[in-house]
Amino acid sequence: MSRALKWKLIAGFILVFVAGGMTGAFLAALHARHAFMEWHTPGLIAERMRERLRVELKLTPEQMTKISPIIDRASAQLEEIRRDTGRRVHETILGAHREIAANLTEEQRARLQEMEARHRQWHGMHGPHPPEGGPPP
Repeated sequence: MSRALKWKLIAGFILVFVAGGMTGAFLAALHARHAFMEWHTPGLIAERMRERLRVELKLTPEQMTKISPIIDRASAQLEEIRRDTGRRVHETILGAHREIAANLTEEQRARLQEMEARHRQWHGMHGPHPPEGGPPP
């Protein structure tokens, strides 16, 4: 086997390895994004709680009927906590950006505003996000 052929084989194996790694990373990110976004679907938390309790505790239909209002109430409370936490995070980041902007040049402030616009645009495509200056949902 010639030296050039050996290097071509090594390069080919490396290329296949890198391509496999990139494909795996892409698919893992896609799955993680789907799983993360799925949890933000209204009502899904209640359904998952209900199904898990039904299966693991082997609940009867009568028991399911009795505990369903409790699960619904807990799910609504969890959703409110999630919204409140998101609102607090958003307010904290906006406050930090306002403080940071005071120490930036005009060009840097413009870049910061561009960053915020990209963030709003991304959230617009991937879920509810408050309008600039308005209250969060």
